[in-house]
Formats: sequence, structure tokens, C-alpha cells
Amino acid sequence: MALPRLLLSAILLAAPFAACAQQPAPDLLEQARDGIRTLQSWYAPETGLYQTTGWWNAANAITVLANYSRAAHSREFLPVFSNTFTQAQKTSAQFLNKYYDDEGWWALAWVDVYDLTQRPEYLAMAAAIFSDMTTGWDSTCGGGIWWNKDRQYKNAIANELFLSVAAHLARRATADQRGQYLAWARKEWEWFSNSGMINQQKLINDGLDSSCHNNQQNTWTYNQGVILGGLTELYRAAPDPSLPAAAQAVADAALTHLTDANGILHDTCEPNCGADGVQFKGIFVRNLMALDAVFPNPRYAKFARANAESIWEHAQGPDHEFGQVWSGPFDAGSAGSQSSALDAFVAAVVMQHEH
Repeated sequence: MALPRLLLSAILLAAPFAACAQQPAPDLLEQARDGIRTLQSWYAPETGLYQTTGWWNAANAITVLANYSRAAHSREFLPVFSNTFTQAQKTSAQFLNKYYDDEGWWALAWVDVYDLTQRPEYLAMAAAIFSDMTTGWDSTCGGGIWWNKDRQYKNAIANELFLSVAAHLARRATADQRGQYLAWARKEWEWFSNSGMINQQKLINDGLDSSCHNNQQNTWTYNQGVILGGLTELYRAAPDPSLPAAAQAVADAALTHLTDANGILHDTCEPNCGADGVQFKGIFVRNLMALDAVFPNPRYAKFARANAESIWEHAQGPDHEFGQVWSGPFDAGSAGSQSSALDAFVAAVVMQHEH
């Protein structure tokens, strides 16, 4: 079924996905469809969330559901988005809570759903969430937003999400609002790029210590990912060749240092990553897909396909459940590990048609 008519501002974003969906790869897309059915078996209509995983993970599940829908030209899950938009607010009104990174995940989810549906309430919600995120910014460590409202820790993920949400809104806002979002995105990147969190390997550590220096904590895969989507979107809003160059440096470092000999992505917490860590790798691949859509690189497409194939062959359990260790063996499935793995399948479908 054809997508609804898109506003000009959204056409540029959706085009790479729409183009690939015209001639989908039967194998990967069919595998993704099987995995999506399993993901939705954990969906709880009464809450709009997913059993077996948490609040922020559900935002990522909604995001991969939107990306799958675009790649497959499917409108099957439009009622799911509408239901979650209503029901999940009974858990946290307006998708706001104590954690600025949680808010960022939901803002990006509603931007993705807006791109798919063009329903203005989704974009308005993302803008309202971002407005709350701006209250986390202060002059400690020279700028940036706090991880949460206790204001004890400035870390990478919250600030990467802040950049990404601002850049995404800049490309979709009305002309009179675009400038404020663009200013926030530029301000965040200027601060982040000079914060010290990007280390000498071009990998991003977890955050800053009490002296505002790189705390040398883990280089989680999702920290290498969100920055890719944020910088790509900022480039699309206001082209600057330094932005893709910075993103490509991080992406290449992650593919070099965070993969095994077969090119399969890993986090150091494996095989015991808990409810949060199982989500990380998919976020990296999803954002690599966004970078690749604007700056195609055969290495990225090969990586996405290798990881999707490895999940299918080595990390699959009963009923198309996908585990947390993409090289296998399968341990257990959850909506977190499932949606993360599905990010790899969707990326592989999309990226192979761009090369």
C-alpha cells in the first residue's frame, strides 16, 4: 500500500526507506516479519508497552516497528502506535519522567511514527518532550544536559539524544521554529565534541567524572550509535562537511574495535547485559543505517547483513525469538533483545538496496 502524501520536509528523510521497500529482499524481509510477529506477542495493549522489558526499551520497540513498517510498506501497526500514544501516558504522562535519556528515546520514537503517518500529534509530542529536555542544560562542565533530574552525572547518551532530537525537530518544524532547534543542536555538538567523551580511538566513553573529564567507563555500542543519527540529521538540516566526517570516524572505530573476528557486534556485558544492555547493539545498527542513507559505505551494508545473518543462524530460539549475543548461542528472548535484533534486520534490508 502506498504511503500517505508526505510534506516536503519529510520526503527527503523517508525516500531512502521508500526506495528500498519497492524491491525488498525476500529473505531478510521475511525474517524481519517473523521476528516482528514475535515482538508483538509481548505487546500489552492495556499499557501500550511490552512485557519482558522496560519503559525506555518500549520506545525503541516502537521505533523499530515504525522503521519496519516503512521498509515493508506496511500499515498493519498504525493502531499499535495510536494505542501506545494513549495508553503509555497512563504510566508516564506526556512521556516525561526523571531521566532525560528516557525522554529522548520517546521523542525520537514519535518523530519516526510521525514520518510514517504524518499525524501532527506525534510531532507535537516529540517537541513537548524536547522542551522538557532543555531544562536539563546548565553550565556545569561548560554545558550539556544532565542524565537525570537529580543532576549528579553528565553522560554521553543523554546528550547524544538531545542533539539527535533537536536535529530531527529542526528538519520537521515550521519555519519560525526551525531556528531554535537548529541552535540547540549546534550548541550541543559544539559542547559534546569538546567535552572529552570522545576518546583517542574515536570511541565514546560513558560520561564525565566529577572533575568534568572523560570517566574512561565503558564504550557501549549505543553511545557509538546515537551520535551517528544525530550528526547525520544535523548535516541534513544545515550541511557542514565536518559533521559526517566526525560520524564516520566514530562508526569506523566501532566497527574496528567493538566487533569480533567475523564482524559481529558485541557489548562487554555479554552474556549478562540485563534489561538495558540487551537493547544497545540494535541502536548502533539503526543509526548506522541513518548515516549510510546519506553517506553510503559498502562496509556498513556488509556489516549489517553479517549481523542479521548471524542472529538468524546462531542467536535464534523457539518461535523466532532472538537472543542478546548475536554470535550465539541463543540464551533467552525478550522484547528488548528482540527489538534490538530487529534493528539489524531492518538495517540490512534497507542498506543492501542502497549499494
